[in-house]
Amino acid sequence: MVDESSDVSRKEQMAVVLRFVDKNGSVQERFIGVVHVMDTSALSLKVALDALFAKHGLSFTKVRGQGYDGASNMSGKFNGLKALILSDNESAFYVHCFAHQLQLVVVAVARKHDGVRDFFDLLALVVTVVNSSCKRKDMLRESHKDRIQEQIGNEEIVTGKGLNQEISLIRAGDTRWNSHLKTIMSLITLFPDVIKVLEYVEDDGDNGATRLQASGLLSYFKTFEFVFYMHLMLTILGLTNSLSQALQRKDQDILEAVDLIRTTKGQLQMLRENGFDEILEKCYSFCDKHKIVKLDMAEGYVNTRNPRKKTNISNRHYYNYDLFNTVLDMQIREFGDRFCEISTELLQNMAALNPRNAFSQFNKASLLKLSHMYPRDFDAKERIILGHELDIYYHSVYKDVRFANLSGIADLARLMVETRKHLSHPLVYRLLKLTLVLPVATATVERCFSAMKLVKTDLRNRIADDFLNAALICTIEKEAYANVKNEDVIDRFQKMKTRRGQI
Repeated sequence: MVDESSDVSRKEQMAVVLRFVDKNGSVQERFIGVVHVMDTSALSLKVALDALFAKHGLSFTKVRGQGYDGASNMSGKFNGLKALILSDNESAFYVHCFAHQLQLVVVAVARKHDGVRDFFDLLALVVTVVNSSCKRKDMLRESHKDRIQEQIGNEEIVTGKGLNQEISLIRAGDTRWNSHLKTIMSLITLFPDVIKVLEYVEDDGDNGATRLQASGLLSYFKTFEFVFYMHLMLTILGLTNSLSQALQRKDQDILEAVDLIRTTKGQLQMLRENGFDEILEKCYSFCDKHKIVKLDMAEGYVNTRNPRKKTNISNRHYYNYDLFNTVLDMQIREFGDRFCEISTELLQNMAALNPRNAFSQFNKASLLKLSHMYPRDFDAKERIILGHELDIYYHSVYKDVRFANLSGIADLARLMVETRKHLSHPLVYRLLKLTLVLPVATATVERCFSAMKLVKTDLRNRIADDFLNAALICTIEKEAYANVKNEDVIDRFQKMKTRRGQI
């Protein structure tokens, strides 16, 4: 898995993470280093990767999966890094980062639907207005604290460790996973406090433009349309957030990820068919709590952008069909377009390994097809042996109660090692490992860049590339270094060369 980002000194750094199955049958994702690249063309990245692999004694012929974001230099069909690696190794199958695609689904709807786009634009604006000065942030903080104390005194909320913590408005970003959901949740929690700050800015803002901004935001936030958009997007993003969190797990396997994507898409479809009344009830409750005028769904709809134009439809028709259904249809359609690869032959064949429901998806023909897709791992003789081994394997695990309630192929691989069936069915276990090493998301690479910002800062912006790489490995791979004794490190330094002082 590869991604690139610039550090604090504006040097382009490429981070590389390897995904593999260890001797215990568990999936591991390990950071092996960052490489400074002069430019981000696919050929330059490939040359840098070749050098890094050679340094560690690795070979591209052993690579069985690639995972990047959707940038053209990475995933381009003809000239991207993906294509260059596939030209050397046809078994290095590419998977577009699922978590990145999920974020693109959210962004696509936010850009294509006028109402949703306006909602998120004004959401970003209110964050800017409220957070633009220390005085306004202090007002927001104090208002929230006073309200919490009042609610505790009235026994409306309970107290305890970790409860009622100080929060602030969070800025959403198209490239930050889950940020839109966090912004909406913080706004709902701080809504009366945000209104107070906006009223203050409307009356005592620094200039006319600022006061006009605050006035416009107040008018919008006190409309039923805003309340409906807020609860609709909260519900949709809440559903996709669970998927996003699951995709970012290091031990996530491709088959479970595909199953989660299909489940989430099904939940969105169920929400479209049955969820309108529940969201409407939540909107009414929010309006009652914050004294916002509720709309009668039976009355005629009035377009706020052109109130003089007659619409001939009811409020319910507009909010249910023109807004609710339209937004969800766009979301469901984007899911289908973005995650089209889950229906590819490779993943369909891999699904035959899934142990759920007593190995109900087991299909010998599909698994034999899968072996043909990895010609470097199975020769003609081994494929013949695999056919017989699959029959024995299926009857062995199907009748074994220890394999009865497995949730996925990751559990299956670990249990095969524990029961030593990976020794009696080595070719089946090889198929399992090939499936498990396919990357699901590049979240581990993103975490490496987060660590890089902590290691290389404005005050330490002249760290050399070699030292940065060594420091990042120690920071990111803490678990691997936990078993290294300090005495061993000291002994190694003492043996390296003569020093002025004794360590």
